[in-house]
Amino acid sequence: MPLEPGHSPGFLLWHATLHWQREMTTALEPLGLTHVQFVLLACTWWLNSHGEQPNQLRLSQQAGVDVKMTSPVLRTLEEKGFIERTTDPSDTRAKRIQVTERGASLAPQAIDVVEQVDRAFFGSELEVHTLHFLRQLAGKTPR
Repeated sequence: MPLEPGHSPGFLLWHATLHWQREMTTALEPLGLTHVQFVLLACTWWLNSHGEQPNQLRLSQQAGVDVKMTSPVLRTLEEKGFIERTTDPSDTRAKRIQVTERGASLAPQAIDVVEQVDRAFFGSELEVHTLHFLRQLAGKTPR
């Protein structure tokens, strides 16, 4: 017999995720970013600030975004002036990704906005337990 929707962990996670995504969309809109644009910009900024100039594959892996989705989003970020893509000298088929001055200014600001949403959504008193639980969920793969 199926569980009632309110007792199904997957169904509850689905609804929680939708609610969280709506909060993110609302918070990032004034910055001119979608959530996936934010994730790719923030990951590029983070990797760049740690001495790495990633290619599209490396960035998609860091962000957890499908590599096929990465290219059009990067194109949009480039059109907005937040990143630059240059040909990799060691592999002319690959592009290296670097945040621009404008992107480097926006990324920490956007990260702060996202972290504020996370604190409001998840609550600070549950943060340690919530992060532990989410790390466990993120590491699980379907059997």
